Amino acid sequence: MTEDTKAPAAPDHATQLRNAYAMRAASYAHMFDVLRERYGTETALDIGREATRRLGEAMGVKYAAHGPDDLAGLCHAFLDGIPNRDSMFAPEIKRCDGDALEIHFHRCPLKEAWQAQGKSDEDLELLCNMAGAIDGGLFEAAGFVFRGETWKPGDEGCCRLKVLPGPKAA
Repeated sequence: MTEDTKAPAAPDHATQLRNAYAMRAASYAHMFDVLRERYGTETALDIGREATRRLGEAMGVKYAAHGPDDLAGLCHAFLDGIPNRDSMFAPEIKRCDGDALEIHFHRCPLKEAWQAQGKSDEDLELLCNMAGAIDGGLFEAAGFVFRGETWKPGDEGCCRLKVLPGPKAA
């Protein structure tokens, strides 16, 4: 191959990962838009939340060894499982003790992709709410209680995860 016919270099891992999140964000947005057009906003949001919650439930099984009350172990396993977490999510552990795990994500590649797509703040709030249901499914499937909040206009950053010990097995 000559210099001018050389294939372009493949994107690096971080770019590939960001592109994958952008594709996931676009998929969520298109599905939400179609559901909203056919069934209205509330039904679209309910269906979208249920679908993403189920995805979280499937993912949460790998954290079940930490349930119902190993919040420190859960924190490390969860955060260590996020590729490029610092640059893509910028998590800040606000609290991690026997009573609660609180993590504030200062960035989110899904939210950033929706912003790049030109979504309004109203749609961003709905899409974050829909996509954020994944966390409830994940942490509850692992045996914990989830009390997180998704982004709303005026908030800094993105999701605020709050995980509490789950019920003890009888």
